[in-house]
Amino acid sequence: MKRFVKSPIFIILIAMVILNILEGDFENMGDWVMSKLLMLPAIVIGLSFHEFAHAAVSNALGDPTPKMQGRVTINPLAHIDPFGFVALFIAGFGWGQPVQIDPRYYKNRRVGEILVALAGVTMNLIIAIVFAFIIKAFIAVAPSVGSEFLVDIIIEMLVDVVLINIVLMVFNLIPVPPLDGFGILTQIFRLERYDWYYKLYENGFLILMVLILFGVTDKVLQPCVTAVYSTIINLIV
Repeated sequence: MKRFVKSPIFIILIAMVILNILEGDFENMGDWVMSKLLMLPAIVIGLSFHEFAHAAVSNALGDPTPKMQGRVTINPLAHIDPFGFVALFIAGFGWGQPVQIDPRYYKNRRVGEILVALAGVTMNLIIAIVFAFIIKAFIAVAPSVGSEFLVDIIIEMLVDVVLINIVLMVFNLIPVPPLDGFGILTQIFRLERYDWYYKLYENGFLILMVLILFGVTDKVLQPCVTAVYSTIINLIV
């Protein structure tokens, strides 16, 4: 814990919280707390199924590591990282517990690593589509619920599931370590052959947080998330 508090990552998290305060995110604490509570199921579902997909595909490819570590499950307790979870609520950015894999068990290492990397984002897309169908079904029966307030709350929670899973999908495809997008590029172009690869990977998380702090990732996320969300909702709802 002490090492984390002294690390550049912790300092960046604090900077992100300060920026959120300056932007007025905490002006109305009641609304802020309510919005976070409504997002809670979406965050838990998105992170848990994302990591489960990584573990399940690696296990299916012959790697016993995820199963031995209890990761081939949708139980959130197996996948939620406490610091990452708290950071997600306070700073607006967080992370789950990464699934450890051993690619030496795969028959084809490159293909196996690509499939495992794609598994998480594919699962997020599937969940987004499934919950879009659920929204459509709920809207059809909403008049029978009776309470307009309750209907609005349920719809907001369902929309959050769709949106957050799309965000997780797009975010994880950004080609910066340790995200899945970088893992996919690594296998396609054999980046591990280059000397700079290991230095980049070692500092990848710090680089990613700096990009988030300065709003670089938002420029990628916002248009992509909007496009995917609009496409799914227009096709289904």
